[in-house]
Amino acid sequence: MIVLRRAKEDDLAIISDLAERIWPQTYSAYLSQEQLKYMLDLMYSRGELLSQLQKGHTFLIATDTEEDKDVGFAGFSAIDSENHIYKLHKLYVLPETHGKGVGKILINEVKDLVVRDGAKALQLNVNRNNKAKDFYVKAGFRIKETVDIEIGNGFLMNDYVMELAL
Repeated sequence: MIVLRRAKEDDLAIISDLAERIWPQTYSAYLSQEQLKYMLDLMYSRGELLSQLQKGHTFLIATDTEEDKDVGFAGFSAIDSENHIYKLHKLYVLPETHGKGVGKILINEVKDLVVRDGAKALQLNVNRNNKAKDFYVKAGFRIKETVDIEIGNGFLMNDYVMELAL
C-alpha cells in the first residue's frame, strides 16, 4: 500500500537521497555524467530544498508501507497567483516501482491539493527525451511549448512545458 505524507524540513534528506538514486537511471541515456551531477547539486542540495520549502513549495513523499520504504516524491508550488497557475516541479519514483501506480497516486494528490487551493492550471517541464512525457499525456497534460533553458556551466535543459487545465 502506498501512503503519502507532506514533507517537513527533516524529510529533505530523503528527497535528496531518492533523487540521487533515481536521476542516474532516468537521465543517463541522454545527459552527461557532468550535467547529471551539476543538476543534482543545483536542485537537490539540502540548502536548495530548504529554500524551496521556505518559499512555499509543498513536497509529498510516497512510502510503500508493505516494504516500509520511501519510493518517490513530488514537489509543487503556485507560480502565478493572479491566474491561479501552479507548477509541478518534481515527480520521481524509484525505477523498480514503475508501473505500480505510485506516480499516478502522487499526480492525483497534487491535482487534488492545487484544485482545493483554487488552481485553474497545473504546469510542468519534462525533458523532451524523457518517456515520462507519455505518462503526463495520459494524465491529461498537453504540450504547451518547447523550451531550452540555460542552467549554468554551459548546460541546457531541453524541455517541453506541459499544462493541465483544471
